[in-house]
Amino acid sequence: MEKLRKIIHVDMDAFYASVEQLDNPDLRGKPVAVGGSSQRGVVSAASYEARKFGVRSAMSSVMAKRNCPDLIFVKSNFERYREISAQIREIFYEYTDLVEPLSLDEAYLDVTENKKGLMSATLIAKKIRDQIKEKTGLNASAGISINKFIAKVASDINKPNGQKTVPPEEVLQFLEELDIRKFYGVGKVTAEKMYRLGIFSGKDLKSKTEEYLSEHFGKSGRHFYRVVRGIHHSEVKPHRTRKSLGAERTFNENISSEIFMLEKLQNIAEEIERRLKRSDVAGKTITLKIKYSDFTQQTRSKTISYYISSKELILEIAKELLYQEKMKNSVRLLGISLSNLNTEKPDSKEAEKEVSVQLKFKF
Repeated sequence: MEKLRKIIHVDMDAFYASVEQLDNPDLRGKPVAVGGSSQRGVVSAASYEARKFGVRSAMSSVMAKRNCPDLIFVKSNFERYREISAQIREIFYEYTDLVEPLSLDEAYLDVTENKKGLMSATLIAKKIRDQIKEKTGLNASAGISINKFIAKVASDINKPNGQKTVPPEEVLQFLEELDIRKFYGVGKVTAEKMYRLGIFSGKDLKSKTEEYLSEHFGKSGRHFYRVVRGIHHSEVKPHRTRKSLGAERTFNENISSEIFMLEKLQNIAEEIERRLKRSDVAGKTITLKIKYSDFTQQTRSKTISYYISSKELILEIAKELLYQEKMKNSVRLLGISLSNLNTEKPDSKEAEKEVSVQLKFKF
């Protein structure tokens, strides 16, 4: 039998907006959006007061303001968010070194064996959430189960400021009752395809054979077949390798002149250089991202034989990519990213280990 693990997914509640409300008492209890309030602005995060009006991250600021006329916009302060995120991670490391940060506001923890010698992952999650509240004044939610997928889904169930445990004996029922849209790899298009096939829940998905799912969903079919049966071997990886680094800018007005585009690209290249130096990385593949005024998107890439991190070289290649072909329309967004970084390691197949364990597993 596969070795059971105790995985916790900790997710901060409306993190960016909550930090702003923490630092500015006048914002508490009010609908707050982190992001730009201009015509071309986008919401990065929304407080729970704003979410009641349908305000969501990635929503245009215009639509957010239309949904919630009293919405208060505040500019993002990532230095502050990173500062608090570091304090939260210090708490995680009091319990385990197996911490996999997904972003500034969420992480997986493997507490199967933990530094406190506690048997209950549920108790550990509660202690962590209490410590976060005491140290930062912010609320966190958590999900606890036998793998990363179920823990992540569970952390969303009792938000905000709650937690949900799915112990081993309840895993299969939990997955069967789960909405199909909650499964990894099921986006809007895949969900619509599943609906046409009569698949609306985990139970519907489980009724299909592996051959059937592979026939209709290709390589993802095997993943769906296994995950709905609670089989998800992905381990908590404490050292996540950065795959790319980039920056992009959305403009207040569409740009048609390539001269103005070069000016914008220069600013983006300078920002990337700062980020590369801070992370001490360099890359070989440069990608130019272009989003046109009609919202169609295009990427152009070039890979060179050596690592670069200077703004001059990044801009030189971005300029070459810009002139690679004529613009289809006026441009609303430009971005540059570097991948094929010097932090990447060659892929290696990890052998799956089957371990017999005693079925006494306190959650």
